[in-house]
Amino acid sequence: MKRIGIISDTHSTFDDTLRDFLRDVDEIWHAGDIGSLETADLIASFKPLQAVTGNIDGGLLRRTFTDVLAFDCEGVRVLMTHIGGYPRRYDPRALARIRLVEPKLFVCGHSHILRVMYDPVYSLLAVNPGAAGNYGVHKVRTAIRLVIDKGEMRDMEVGEWPRSSL
Repeated sequence: MKRIGIISDTHSTFDDTLRDFLRDVDEIWHAGDIGSLETADLIASFKPLQAVTGNIDGGLLRRTFTDVLAFDCEGVRVLMTHIGGYPRRYDPRALARIRLVEPKLFVCGHSHILRVMYDPVYSLLAVNPGAAGNYGVHKVRTAIRLVIDKGEMRDMEVGEWPRSSL
C-alpha cells in the first residue's frame, strides 16, 4: 500500500500549506510546471518525487526530468505527462501514449482545473490535480491524495486553499 500525493502547476511554490496536506503520503507525483530546480529539490527532500516537466520548465528541469513517465505503483499502471487533456478531449500526443501504455491511472496538469474522471473507453481514471501554486488563472489552489493498494485506487481526497496574494 502506498499513499500518493498528486500536484501540478506549483510554479515554484512548495509552502507549509502543501507540506501539511502531503505530510502523510509516501510519494509525491508532480505533473509539471514545477517552476525551478530548487522547488523540485525542496519537494524531493520532503518526500520521494516522481515528476515530469511542464511547458514553463526550462533547461535544468528538462535535463533532470522527462516530459512523460510510465511506471507501475502497487499493481496500477500509471502514465503521467503535463499536457494531457481529459476523456474525449485528450491531447493527441497524450492519446497516443494512452493507447501505447494502457494505464489504469492517467495523471496530467496544465489546465489549472481540478478534474477527476473515469474514462470507460480506455478503462482508466484521468486525474488532473489542478494548480497547487499561486500563479495562473485559478482562484483556488488544489492537490490530491489517494491510496494505491493491490491494483486498486481508493480514499481519494482533495485539498483546496485560497491563493496567496503575490
